[in-house]
Amino acid sequence: MKRFRYFTNAAVAILAVMIPSAAGAAELTPPSYLPNYHGKSVTTPVAWGASDNVLFMGIGGTTPAPYSDKTDGAAVFGFGVGDPQKNVGLQVAFVSVDISEWKEYSLGLHLSREIGKAMGIGIGVESIMLTDGGDATESYYVVYSQGIQSDTFVNPKTGKSKLHYSVGVGTNRFGEKSPMDVASGKGKYGTYVFTNVAYEVADSFNLVADWNGLNLNAGIAKTVIFSGIPIVTTIGVADLTENSGDGPRMVFALGTGYKL
Repeated sequence: MKRFRYFTNAAVAILAVMIPSAAGAAELTPPSYLPNYHGKSVTTPVAWGASDNVLFMGIGGTTPAPYSDKTDGAAVFGFGVGDPQKNVGLQVAFVSVDISEWKEYSLGLHLSREIGKAMGIGIGVESIMLTDGGDATESYYVVYSQGIQSDTFVNPKTGKSKLHYSVGVGTNRFGEKSPMDVASGKGKYGTYVFTNVAYEVADSFNLVADWNGLNLNAGIAKTVIFSGIPIVTTIGVADLTENSGDGPRMVFALGTGYKL
């Protein structure tokens, strides 16, 4: 279903956003006001992306899928190269959009550039289909992200920012509703503008919320590092309003990464 394909790619792609800083954690120097290691979004992009020879992989999905009683999911494998501080970072993500059959694959690309301490700009495209079939449409976006630098919002133990936000604009999945939404009288278009906010709680995890252009989503994101290897998890609830979909649903993502 078109609506879900957009969502799945977004949910799994967030693994690529969480992993870069966590994968290089052992090499980080003490306190700086950089973003923390935990996820910053449920279904929307952030500016920071994989770079500096990072490999990542993960799975994600939703239960039930919109206008269905079935669980649906996807998987991602990708890498990041380049240096967003000196020039740009390039994140490349290969996505299996249906892990029940492993026949449909898509590509996502994300360019990131750091423009100041804990500030960045990202430009990307999702759902470039590599195989026949599939009903997702390429979605382009640009996004700005920032970790708030005020001492009030800095974790004194880690020297990392606790409050982060992003705002961006995009095409297709960020503003075009599914045929089922249209048939249900929910209109044809969303806002094409998306945003997210994440706040660290109890030095342990981020509470996250986002508006993806069609609906409101919220959840919890946590990264745990074992022997230098990050385990990235996000769990939340999507479609919290009646603007799209047929009701709230659970969403999840799990992944890991490695810095070469």
